Amino acid sequence: MSFISKTSSRSRYFILRQLNHGIFSRRTKAATTTGEHWNASSLTDFQSWKQAACFSTSSSSVLLNKAVFSSQASIMKKHMSFDENTVDDDSCHSSRIVYPQRPIPHPISKTPAFPDEYDSALMQTSIPGPKSTELLKEMDTYQNTKTVHFFVDYAQSRGNYIVDVDGNRYLDVLGQIASLPIGYNHPEMAKAITDPRNLSMLTQRPCLGMLPPADWTERIRNTLMRFAPKGLTDATTMMCGSCSNENAFKAAFIWYRTKQRMGKPPTQEDMTSCMSNAAPGAPDLSILSFSGGFHGRLLGCMSTTHSKAIHKVDIPAFDWPVTPFPSLKYPLHDYIAENVADEKRCLALAEESIISQKSKNPVAAIIVEPIQAEGGDNHASPDFFRKLRDIASKHGVAFIVDEVQTGGGSTGNFWAHEKWELENPPDIVTFSKKMQTGGYYCKREFRPEEGYRIFNTWMGDPSKIVQLEAFLDVMERDDLLENTRITGKYLMDGLFSLSETYPELVSNVRGKGTYIAVDFPTTQDRDTMISLLRQYGVEAGGSGDTSLRLRPALVFQPKHAAEFLNIFNFACNQMEGP
Repeated sequence: MSFISKTSSRSRYFILRQLNHGIFSRRTKAATTTGEHWNASSLTDFQSWKQAACFSTSSSSVLLNKAVFSSQASIMKKHMSFDENTVDDDSCHSSRIVYPQRPIPHPISKTPAFPDEYDSALMQTSIPGPKSTELLKEMDTYQNTKTVHFFVDYAQSRGNYIVDVDGNRYLDVLGQIASLPIGYNHPEMAKAITDPRNLSMLTQRPCLGMLPPADWTERIRNTLMRFAPKGLTDATTMMCGSCSNENAFKAAFIWYRTKQRMGKPPTQEDMTSCMSNAAPGAPDLSILSFSGGFHGRLLGCMSTTHSKAIHKVDIPAFDWPVTPFPSLKYPLHDYIAENVADEKRCLALAEESIISQKSKNPVAAIIVEPIQAEGGDNHASPDFFRKLRDIASKHGVAFIVDEVQTGGGSTGNFWAHEKWELENPPDIVTFSKKMQTGGYYCKREFRPEEGYRIFNTWMGDPSKIVQLEAFLDVMERDDLLENTRITGKYLMDGLFSLSETYPELVSNVRGKGTYIAVDFPTTQDRDTMISLLRQYGVEAGGSGDTSLRLRPALVFQPKHAAEFLNIFNFACNQMEGP
């Protein structure tokens, strides 16, 4: 049963009413673990008090007035001080509350603090606020607005904090759906964009496949080839993750057919038949994908996407094989035998699918995510991926690794598949999001001999390479991969502790680096948590049916993790109820 049911007795509004009737006096469970990295005291920590004092619902602001503060004085004065004369019913600002100087212990990262970053989240209106609401109404007159959270004041957003048009400031742990590399308005990013030497890259958008700029090879060498996956020599730029995967499929199909022709170019029959969508020029080949996978929303990509039905419904799909992805049980150390058996089962089914397709529509490539993101943060062991790679090699099919969401450092490695320690590298690795530009890396044999086979007008955007270079420079200078590993461990430790404090609400803590997720009992519970977090000043998102996913920027440090854990702890407490 959902913790926050549709009935009023356990609804979110019940929770809000409890705030005005003394829920702060409820003694909460301790949330501690051995070691120096975690020491949360639930509602008594300063972030929880601050978020409780300045939060609202989507329909009306709920502010703690002078009477409420007075009724809780005996409890609150132990943990915070305030001037009662400055607390009123009309507004609530961080300057009106003085919080205790009792920071939660956290590890120290060598990464320098983000320049002039805000101290914390700050909520001032209902969500969405009045300005966002008006903008939503206007926007809704000419496009679908169902996915809009709020409108953003990007000029005021800074570091790990995103600010909306109503002045609400959120700690952003979603990171523009995993695409924000070094926070908002990083000085080095702004410096690169405003550099006069880059002005020509912004004042016209070149057709890169035909008319690249004079310094294009240097820029590619200093960016994409600087962190190219081991064993991959070619880099092709694209616009986004979906078109990166779509063109990776094309590269795999061309490679497969070229092998069948023993390296010879297409025949005249191939050229003629393809024009009427017929074989042999339009061969009946397929891509093997996994249940729960997400590879984009273009037509070919959607035939390999199996995360949410709403992405696929009403759209024709190719008759391509789908095989199960491992469903690991947590904690991993308690289910070693079960997880090994499930991975073995999935590998056997994948190989059986490749074999059975040979007489129907042969598999030209396997595509897999290192961590299934949109499908629910589903993991598998390095051994699973090593054996999957071996199966691909055994049967002569391309092995495509989709690093659109995992690439760029959030797992603690620049490429998540580095953790697999493959002897034979992937044939193709796709990327986008934190890389700013889309595209794919591949082995040389996956480069078509003819021109215009992997092509479009723009072939990416040179301005994004400018941003990518700034990102990579900052990442190396500030040791952001190490920061992500340190912060990720601290964040995981805190979430493990909270899963013990709220065992019926939070489960299956998992992740690499700061690429982390937890599960809730139901979709409704997960969605309620996302809503509560947003009300309390955290921009977060879901994955799969019941998972909350964290995808912060690489400048997300332990102090930000501490703020998130405080707010998350408070939200869990509210959901669990008195």
